[in-house]
Amino acid sequence: MKFKTIFCVIIFSLVIIGFLMSEEKYNDNWPNWRGPNDDGVSLNSNPLTEWSETKNVKWKTPIPGKGLGTPVIWGDQIFITTAIKLDEKGTKEAIKRLKKRSNIFFRMTPMNKSTKNILQFVVYSIDRNTGEIIWQKVAREQFPHEGVHKEGSWASASCVTDGNHVIASFGSYGVYCFDLKGEMIWEKDLGDMQVEATFGEGASPVLYKDKLIILWDHQGQSKLFVLNKESGEEIWQKDREEGTTWTTPIVVEIEGNTQIVVPGETKSIGYDLVDGNEIWELAGLGDGVISCPVFDGERVFLMTGFMKSKIVQAVDLKSAKGNLENSDAVIWTYDKGTSYVPSPLLKDGKLYYLKGSRAQISCVDSKTGKIYYDTVKPEGMKGAYASPVAANGYIYFIDRKGNCSVIKEGEKFELVSQNKLDDNFDASPVTIGDQLFLRGWNSLYCISK
Repeated sequence: MKFKTIFCVIIFSLVIIGFLMSEEKYNDNWPNWRGPNDDGVSLNSNPLTEWSETKNVKWKTPIPGKGLGTPVIWGDQIFITTAIKLDEKGTKEAIKRLKKRSNIFFRMTPMNKSTKNILQFVVYSIDRNTGEIIWQKVAREQFPHEGVHKEGSWASASCVTDGNHVIASFGSYGVYCFDLKGEMIWEKDLGDMQVEATFGEGASPVLYKDKLIILWDHQGQSKLFVLNKESGEEIWQKDREEGTTWTTPIVVEIEGNTQIVVPGETKSIGYDLVDGNEIWELAGLGDGVISCPVFDGERVFLMTGFMKSKIVQAVDLKSAKGNLENSDAVIWTYDKGTSYVPSPLLKDGKLYYLKGSRAQISCVDSKTGKIYYDTVKPEGMKGAYASPVAANGYIYFIDRKGNCSVIKEGEKFELVSQNKLDDNFDASPVTIGDQLFLRGWNSLYCISK
């Protein structure tokens, strides 16, 4: 009996140690665009707070084409996507290649007047320590079926990885799953989106255990897809009564249940991950939903800041059931200075967010909505699309012209440093260990000694 007890204790201890090591390994990576916990927080990093083009740039790697997705990192590999517009000669050569294929996914004639050039949709693996390209894969070559915003990209979504799979979604141009060596495991075409005002697509794929979540909100029949990450086969899909959104859902665990939280223009919804049934719904955020939700273990925070649609909604998911209109599950709301393109940052009970698409930062108590400081603008900062991130007691946020302010976490605004790089930036910063990664329109930077 004693031997059995000791044996059970040893096995249990090994399981716990394995779990903790797995968690630590996961937290030492940046597996999706908002980090290990989908909140913009780096758990184990100590990046520099000062840099410039001539100071503390460990490496700088040019990336062709244009992509706005945030770098995703596992181990020593960085994964990003881009869309490369071929020139006239390259387009002719691509058409010859496409004519040899029978794959119906590839279009060989322009569908709109936005471009007469074929696009290459490319996934890159880059060495985290040197900046050298490990591999690059052309997932697809195609004429775009509709245009894109003049400041946008046909490769706006970030990749997602679990350390075995790397999944890139180009929306209308396919979803692709690779292993870490760059070998394609599967690909899937979900059709074409008709995006409002041809502004382009933006939702990133989401991984949760064996499931891949793809949000498909557009001017046609909007849907939420859940696929098997190993095969790409559909597990379920759900029709949504929504127009175009550009947000990325999050998956949360609450009281033993798992749900997908999807902000919406018409209504925000919590879906049961198992079967897609609606758990709760709340009157929507209004036009232009881009900002992604964050979750503190009990409450989810939904936000938009487009024109007149300025609101933060704090929802208690423990009590969220059915229609939440006039429900106590909506703990607090706020309607000033909220984010439009950037997503909020949640750290230690404080919610940080930028005003609209400006580099003006606010901080509120996530439990009560109490305002600590409101729309503070560091000198020299301008428009911002990138979302703020937190690391080692500091918050980093960068504007579209390469100006990055570093401030201290806390109830008072305290500027630590301001830095400048010679590029345009729309992708959010990423930090692991002592490295800070910043993706510009032209190059990927590693900030480190």
